[in-house]
Amino acid sequence: MKKTVCLLFVFFLGCAGRPDSTAVRISLVNNNRSIRFKGLDPAIMGEVSRNASPAVWENLIPVYRMPADTDLKDYQPIQHGVYQVKDSVIVFTPDTPFVKGHTYFLRYFRFEGGTKPWDFIGGKKKLGSVPHQDLVVRD
Repeated sequence: MKKTVCLLFVFFLGCAGRPDSTAVRISLVNNNRSIRFKGLDPAIMGEVSRNASPAVWENLIPVYRMPADTDLKDYQPIQHGVYQVKDSVIVFTPDTPFVKGHTYFLRYFRFEGGTKPWDFIGGKKKLGSVPHQDLVVRD
């Protein structure tokens, strides 16, 4: 009995997810005209940069203006602009300049985690959904 309990404990300990060691950071650069995005997996950055059009970045890391009612975040239009990959960081420069005093956010979709069956059973991930994190930047 003790061996079974011990084996179950070791099994569940092994199934527990490790904390995300990748810290995603954003900051304003170029006199607050651009956003710098650091911390994306270099393998993803290299693959997208080599094989896709620049417009793909807009789908991977879209930028939005924060609405006054934050419950409406999911219904905001994308802030269009140019994404450039420079030295393992992504720099976004909008087509229309950021408005001073307004808040913007980047929606970062985390594709790398939650691919184990236990993630679905434990409720960390749902079928058909991609977890995301909204990263806020203020001008």
